[in-house]
Amino acid sequence: MTGTKGKVVAVNGNMVGVRFDGVVSMNEVGYVKVGDKQLKSEVIRIRGDVCQLQVFELTKGIAIGDAVEFSGDMLAVEVGPGLLGQVFDGLQNPLPKLAEEAGYFLERGIYLDALPLDSFWEFKPVVKVGDTVERGDTLGTVPEGAFTHRIMVPFNLYGQYTVARINEPGSYHVRDTIAELDDGKGNRIPVAMSFRWPVKRAVDCYAERLKPVDPMVTQVRLIDTFFPVARGGTYCIPGPFGAGKTVLQQITSRHADVDIVVIAACGERAGEVVETLKEFPELLDPKT
Repeated sequence: MTGTKGKVVAVNGNMVGVRFDGVVSMNEVGYVKVGDKQLKSEVIRIRGDVCQLQVFELTKGIAIGDAVEFSGDMLAVEVGPGLLGQVFDGLQNPLPKLAEEAGYFLERGIYLDALPLDSFWEFKPVVKVGDTVERGDTLGTVPEGAFTHRIMVPFNLYGQYTVARINEPGSYHVRDTIAELDDGKGNRIPVAMSFRWPVKRAVDCYAERLKPVDPMVTQVRLIDTFFPVARGGTYCIPGPFGAGKTVLQQITSRHADVDIVVIAACGERAGEVVETLKEFPELLDPKT
C-alpha cells in the first residue's frame, strides 16, 4: 500500500466514488473496506480529489464514509511456472482452491496466490556470473510438462544489468530467488521464477514483431481450405445464438497444431463453461 487513503462518497452499482488524500493513478488497484472484507477495485476515472472505482465484487453493504486504501500498483497478473492446466477467475484466483477456501458459493474479498507456492520446479541456468543482460533476456529454463518456460529478466527492468549471482541447476519454489542482477549503481536486484505484469500494459521488449506467414493447421478441413488461419495471427467466429461458435472453438482447441490452448470464457453460457471444464482435463494431448 502507498499510504494514500480515501472515503466513499457515492455508490452506483459497481461504481464507487472515493474522495482521496494523496496521489492516485489511473488503473491503480484500490481496496474498499466493508466490515472485515477488502473488496478489490480499479481506478477508472479521476476528477480532482475524487476518483471512480470499479469494484470487482458485489457492492452490497458499501456505505458513504467507508474507508478505501490504494495499493500504488496497477491490476496485474503473475506469470511463471505453474500457470498451465489451471482454471482461474477474472482476478487470477485458482477456482479449485477458491472453492476449497469458500465452498461452492464463493465469497467476496478472498484473493489467493495464482501460482502453487509449495511446488518445486527444476531450474537450469543458461547464463553465468558476469554476463550482461536486459529485460526479456533468458536467465534459465524450467520444464512444465511438454512445455519449457524461459525464465526472463522482468520486463519492467529497463537498462542493462550484470549477472551478480545465478543459482545452480536444482529444484526451487516459484518465488525463490534464482538470480541477482547488478544495476551498476551498487544495487542488487533479486529475480525469481515469476513476476507480475500489468494487464493493460502491452509487452514491448522485443527486437522485432514478426509478420505471420505460416498457416496454423486447425485439422478442420473446411477452415484450413477456405478460411486459413495465420500462425501468430487472429481470427473470429461470428454467428447468431446456437450457430455452433463455441463448438467450433472447442474443436479447434482440441485438434489444432499448437502447443498451448488458453480459453477465456467471456460472456459464455454457464453450461458451455461447465462442459469445457469437465471435458478438457480428460482430453489426450497428441504431443505427450
